[in-house]
Amino acid sequence: MNIQFWCIFCFFLLTKYTSVAQQSNIIVGAELIEAYSNAIKGKSIAIVANQTSTIGNVHLVDSLYKLGYDIKTIFAPEHGFRGSADAGEHIKNGIDNKTGIPITSLYGKNKKPTKAQLKDIEIVLFDIQDVGVRFYTYISTLHYMMEACAENKIKLIVLDRPNPNGYYIDGPVLDSGFQSFVGMHKVPIVHGLTIAEYAKMVNGEGWLNKKLVCNLMVVPCKNYTHNSRYSLPIPPSPNLRSDAAIQLYPSLGLFEGTVISVGRGTETPFEMIGYPNCSYCTYEFTPKSGYGSKYPKHENTLCKGFKLSEFGLNEIPKQKSLYLNWIIGLYKDAEDKEGFFSNQKFFDLLAGGSTLREQIQDNYSEFQIKNSWNEEIELFKKTRKLYLLYDDFE
Repeated sequence: MNIQFWCIFCFFLLTKYTSVAQQSNIIVGAELIEAYSNAIKGKSIAIVANQTSTIGNVHLVDSLYKLGYDIKTIFAPEHGFRGSADAGEHIKNGIDNKTGIPITSLYGKNKKPTKAQLKDIEIVLFDIQDVGVRFYTYISTLHYMMEACAENKIKLIVLDRPNPNGYYIDGPVLDSGFQSFVGMHKVPIVHGLTIAEYAKMVNGEGWLNKKLVCNLMVVPCKNYTHNSRYSLPIPPSPNLRSDAAIQLYPSLGLFEGTVISVGRGTETPFEMIGYPNCSYCTYEFTPKSGYGSKYPKHENTLCKGFKLSEFGLNEIPKQKSLYLNWIIGLYKDAEDKEGFFSNQKFFDLLAGGSTLREQIQDNYSEFQIKNSWNEEIELFKKTRKLYLLYDDFE
């Protein structure tokens, strides 16, 4: 084996395993119990958590319960405490079978805890794995919990976790006229913040009702930077089951407001796009009712489209940007352009305004569309830097 080949081989191994090494050194906030144990000792506690809220292989609730901390209630976000509900499905209140602790849903009509639901609570722990995308609703749950804590003078502790899309910023900044549960704040689609950094921004920018300020404590991760690659150990929701899906989600999420399927109802949702009438597409799939998608788009109908898994794993991290050419191209080739945006209102809420849809309809190129975002993104970047806890990618 000559020296040149050996050097290339070693470089390949180093490149291949760097992200694994980075991940093995990262310690999430929940694991650092010594950093928040004094704050919760002897207090009546509420925990905002789901299936991602783990210390190693053990759930945070189970860990703290066994250690004797006084957990009064669990608040569950979209998809529920154990993470099995469909997107948008109503989550019912109940009792956790393992611990007997009451569970209160923070999805549906009750997005914000009431005064009664926080009665006798002295401190709230928030530990949910986010994916760094504006329309992913865990940051909206964070907002409402911060607001409720501020109103009721309760301290909130955010246990931080890495952002798997935290290595870039892209997308239109939300138009304030399009605020909703899938977009509450003036941030781009990909904001490049961990959930603790995001909480600091919500506080610092006065985004809570009546400019309230939450009594906020954050427990940062150790050995994480915004250049770190992080593979989520547990799917953050039923339809984001892989690294590829999580990388593709910022770009493919916009298709939810169109006639195009993103593979809900298949084994690999958010790793493909397609619809029944695509004449030139080669990849075939048939959405079926099942785990994570009871009523998928184009259910039991053969769809033709594109498998995008490799692009998500390899190209999105290289480009560090949203990829718009799929939606632009499919719109151009659609016979029924009027029906392409099948849920126009929802598309605009996901995009954060009507401009992106109008630009696609007016045949703007990806380059032209992205140029229109530049000024607001640059302003956001300056604000974002005020709240960073970790070394940045810029």
